[in-house]
Amino acid sequence: MRDVKKFCFPKAALVAIALGFGTAPAVALDFGFAAPGAPDSFGARLRDASLSLSTAQAEGSTAQDLLAAAQADYGRLTGVLYAAGYYSGVVRIRVNGQEAASIPPLRAPDQIDRIDIIVERGPSFTFNRARVAPLTPGTKLPEGFATGQPAKGQLIGDATRTSITAWRDAGHAKADVDAQTVIADHATQSLDADITLDPGPRLRFGTLRIEEDARPSRVREARIREIAGLPTGRVYSPAERERAANRLRRTGAFRSVVMRDADTPNPDGTLDMRTQVVDAKPRRIGVGAELSSLEGITLSGFWLHRNLLGGAERLRLDAMIGGIGGDSGGEDFRLGARLDRPATFTPDTGAFLLANIEDNNEPDYSERKAEIGGGLTHIFSDQLTGEAGITYRYSEITDDLGNRELQHLLFPLRATWDRRDDPLNPTSGLYLDVSLTPFIGLDDDGGAGTRLYVDLREHVSFGENDRFTLAGRAQLGSVTGADIEDVPADMLFYSGGAGTVRGQRYQSLGVDLSPTVTIGGRSFLGFSGEVRTMVSDSIQAVVFADTGFIGQDAFGTGRGEWHSGAGIGARYFTAVGPIRVDLATPIGENAGENIELYIGIGQAF
Repeated sequence: MRDVKKFCFPKAALVAIALGFGTAPAVALDFGFAAPGAPDSFGARLRDASLSLSTAQAEGSTAQDLLAAAQADYGRLTGVLYAAGYYSGVVRIRVNGQEAASIPPLRAPDQIDRIDIIVERGPSFTFNRARVAPLTPGTKLPEGFATGQPAKGQLIGDATRTSITAWRDAGHAKADVDAQTVIADHATQSLDADITLDPGPRLRFGTLRIEEDARPSRVREARIREIAGLPTGRVYSPAERERAANRLRRTGAFRSVVMRDADTPNPDGTLDMRTQVVDAKPRRIGVGAELSSLEGITLSGFWLHRNLLGGAERLRLDAMIGGIGGDSGGEDFRLGARLDRPATFTPDTGAFLLANIEDNNEPDYSERKAEIGGGLTHIFSDQLTGEAGITYRYSEITDDLGNRELQHLLFPLRATWDRRDDPLNPTSGLYLDVSLTPFIGLDDDGGAGTRLYVDLREHVSFGENDRFTLAGRAQLGSVTGADIEDVPADMLFYSGGAGTVRGQRYQSLGVDLSPTVTIGGRSFLGFSGEVRTMVSDSIQAVVFADTGFIGQDAFGTGRGEWHSGAGIGARYFTAVGPIRVDLATPIGENAGENIELYIGIGQAF
């Protein structure tokens, strides 16, 4: 970098210029900043640390403010030097030509016309001694914390924190620094860093102490302890403590959860946890809307109670009406209710009850159904969850096979592995959802089978500030076992529309058993790809292509067809997620002639 970088500006004008406003007359302030011989990157670090510069840019700063900032900069800039391994550096700060350190803090000049900062790094020091002890077995210190390496001050802090964390992970909750000696030898340009730790005793988890806020929680204390699942009696672990806090957060019943170690261990070698919770608002209402040029308008809404019975039970009522003004067979209706109870049997296992009624009028069938059931959920990790249940289902179906009534007992199993960074706008990470539903017919002629559905998504971003995102999706479905007329219509597969192949008409691809008989397929394959590009902070452009296959047989053999679509889209980012607008057309026949419009909230996948 150049030895001197100089800025001359009216002090009050800085903010006005940044905001694009005009300036009023103000006292002129000259600001000089120099770091002789330093590379640009290090000079930038020094300027970023300067409180004088940021104070000069602040609207309404007084001479007293500027002097206080200048005097604070000695320590701030010296800290930057030490962090980079420069212990002979010199910092000079002159205010109106006088060294800032020599000006009494309460006798600031009435007017400050000039501030000059000069930072001389001096030579780089190396470690003559780099020691942290004692260490728990297996502790790996930062690679640069070793004799002969540049003696960056930040490495000393990193090595100390790493060592203390390792002791705490091993159960020594009160591990801390016992003594420290850091000596810089300017003659040899070397540094001795000797840190002695006090691991303290190995502790076990004690009890969960719930500290009431001004407004006690509506969730019963016994349930708070059950949900947290603190492993009382087991060896202390910060990770276990965080898992207990996360279990409380996941319920949604609390706006805030803070869990801390007690200040002192108990005489029996246990350490209690101090917990404070703040309740979230118990009720919540949400609405949503989507628009497709063929499927019409879909409206949805829900009502949620987060603490129905005082044990963080969650009751959610859902309603949906779709196909309004569309050309997709008619209007669809859905009402559903689900009650979830966390911490049933184990802290990570929940129980649920559900009931749904639906009236679906699709292009190739209409179906009325009612379901009632229940089951268990389990959280295996922050990324992996599972669900298993049993459901009774009654269906009335009208399609090209005729009219029929079906009764089934379903045994749904589901596992979800979600490593995305943001469910509404993922830019990285993998998502995998697998559903396996064995079913048994309860009618006279019975019929048993299994439905499999897999949804795999991957997102990768690259470029400056991750400007570009590649998103891919693969879907697979299969129904085996029961005769086709014994399978509920919506458990078969169709392709076309927003969730499968954009640009193709909604559920336009099924299986033609004859010129007059079209039903859903037993197998489904779908592939989608998107390239998303940020064109501004709030607008994203998208190009995409989708393709889908529907087969008559469970494994994709025999009769089957493919169809595809492609298009362009835009995303406008809001506080509730990106608003999605897509325009798509079929690939192949009718390409460019039929245009479909899709509008919704959140990315397509």
